[in-house]
Amino acid sequence: MTTLPDFADTTDFDDADRGFVGALSPALVKAADGRVVWDNDAYAFLDADCPGTANPSLWRQAQLVAKQGLYEVAAGIYQIRGLDLSNMTVVEGDTGVIVIDPLISAETAAAALALYREHRGDRPVTGMIYTHSHADHFGGARGILPDGHPEVPILAPEGFLEHAVAENVYAGNAMSRRALYMYGAGLPKAPDGQIGAGLGMTTSTGTVTLIPPTVDITRTGQEETVDGVRIVFQLTPGTEAPAEMNFLFPDRRALCLAENCTHNMHNVLTLRGAVVRDSRIWARYLDEAIDLFADAADVAFASHHWPTWGKDRIVGLLSGQRDLYAYMHDQTLRMLNAGLTGLEIAEEIQLPPALEKSWHARGYYGSLSHNVKAVYQRYMGWFDGNPAHLWEHPPAEQAKRYVAAFGGHAETLDKARAAAESGDLRFAATLLNHAIFAGPAQADAKEARELLASVYDRLGYGAENGPWRNFYLTGATELRNGVIQSVLETANAEMTLALSVDQLLDSLAISIDGPRAWGTGLVVDFRLTDEGRTWQAELSNGVLSHRSTPDGTPTREKADAVLTLTKPQLVGLLGGQGLDGIDVQGDPKAVATLAGFATKADPNFDIVTP
Repeated sequence: MTTLPDFADTTDFDDADRGFVGALSPALVKAADGRVVWDNDAYAFLDADCPGTANPSLWRQAQLVAKQGLYEVAAGIYQIRGLDLSNMTVVEGDTGVIVIDPLISAETAAAALALYREHRGDRPVTGMIYTHSHADHFGGARGILPDGHPEVPILAPEGFLEHAVAENVYAGNAMSRRALYMYGAGLPKAPDGQIGAGLGMTTSTGTVTLIPPTVDITRTGQEETVDGVRIVFQLTPGTEAPAEMNFLFPDRRALCLAENCTHNMHNVLTLRGAVVRDSRIWARYLDEAIDLFADAADVAFASHHWPTWGKDRIVGLLSGQRDLYAYMHDQTLRMLNAGLTGLEIAEEIQLPPALEKSWHARGYYGSLSHNVKAVYQRYMGWFDGNPAHLWEHPPAEQAKRYVAAFGGHAETLDKARAAAESGDLRFAATLLNHAIFAGPAQADAKEARELLASVYDRLGYGAENGPWRNFYLTGATELRNGVIQSVLETANAEMTLALSVDQLLDSLAISIDGPRAWGTGLVVDFRLTDEGRTWQAELSNGVLSHRSTPDGTPTREKADAVLTLTKPQLVGLLGGQGLDGIDVQGDPKAVATLAGFATKADPNFDIVTP
């Protein structure tokens, strides 16, 4: 049985309030067109006691995360919390300030910097640091440096740019759709609606930007000085992000732990979708951080949540989080080697009592259930070894057969009602999902949707995990009202420009409708004058492959068309702007033919309905 930590322990609340300087009032951020992109005041209802529509543990976490304002962390180090999913940190230097992680949107980042300046003076930005390659840690860059300011150093871990843009482009459409579920962006902020996401409250919906880094951190122990401030780095690739780093301000005795060590269990595989993270190496880097920094830090802060003060407590947090990720990893491997599947391990595994009773190890964002399935997936893949699962019907076809086997839609709904009334919500959800995907008559469909929505409501209200709650309640909302339109766009023009030419052509290749292109073969050369290279794209068997050669070097195949252009023109061409201003030699119809095979993904595809 799960044991909760002590609700009477106020340490987290004391730490979250410590160093408070001032808040943004009202805590409302708008875009230039007047659209609201952030409203932290919408969470004022959290001041009340936990209602029956929320898990008390998640309610407590939401009360902590919703705290908003400017906070002093250490001498000359300030954090702005509660103005986006993530925190922005400001470090005062000799002549200005270094900004760490400028939130998701330019609008929220600008509001956060304005709040700092209101209380600390109008200091110029003299440096910027991206702790890792997720959009909530770089998207507001132009809210901090609107015109780029090339003289201002921007530091990031090696591989940052490649991972930052690839994640938001290659599978960006599907990730964005599922992120709407994960963060509950379409839900009302209310005791029976969205009450946060565990890691933060929700995502802002302003303008996502990206200024490429100018200084790469390539090794642990690397030291840089920015505006008179010394910084010592620890590279942690493959942990919470493919490119990530912790770093110490030795003269301030302050340690930034990026998103590697926060006050909750994080995701080994985020529910919006991503590459599975390596919980084994994650634990090892946390252990390394103890050796590198424990004796040199009086405070540890992160890109989410609140700081931890004192060496013993810092070591306790780091070692506890280390043990959390290592335990999930090692015990999953032990059990899978004993023949258990990911689903079985998720039901069997339980954290050690000391971790289970630690607030920082609770599954508010990641969960023990979906994290151990992710560890299983990392090592074993989707298949559990049972031949019955090797070639199953897809959801709609499987649903039709289940419903028929249960005696039809009415009988299936009766059994689902009985399961729900007995408290077996998980089986009720399974039956009702089959009833909907089987495509019943319109009257039955409406009844099945409302029944499943009510089951999802109950599952959401009981969830300790923020994204689980948001998934259930968003599913219920879409069953009742239809698809919620996506509001956050990460694959915008600035993000696309940051892609390499190879990544741009990869994104084109991903969009090719293979069956339609099977019978067409063509070759197009893209001669990029600002890159000094020619990329040859070859369509064959529905596959667009590409390779590049330096200027003056012959390409492999004779091209049907040769385009001479710049990289921005290529971005425009792939975005549908046509050939205006581009020199074309050969047959321009080859370009049109290639473009005609490209498809545009639907950002609002169905999830809870077929």
